[in-house]
Amino acid sequence: MTNPQSADPLLLLHEDDNVLVLRAPASAGQTLAIAGAKVRIGLDLSVGHKIARRTIEKGASIYKYGAPIGHAVCNIQAGEHVHLHNLASSYTKIEDMNA
Repeated sequence: MTNPQSADPLLLLHEDDNVLVLRAPASAGQTLAIAGAKVRIGLDLSVGHKIARRTIEKGASIYKYGAPIGHAVCNIQAGEHVHLHNLASSYTKIEDMNA
């Protein structure tokens, strides 16, 4: 698990998590080390946003705090922003307005 006192901009909240949480803002084009690999951030992100710790396949559960928070609606690459555009929540049901 990440040491809270370290200067690492990414925080691992639980060993089972497949996302990391930004503890400092990240800028588009910035390179971060994730699991020994260098990953380039695609857009500006603020503190608290999630980044994929490793590749997450479409349909796979996304874990934060060691618990599933949703599932991937598409393949998510390591270092990619994990948010509403590629994550379906397990907390609330959202009706399809086009159905």
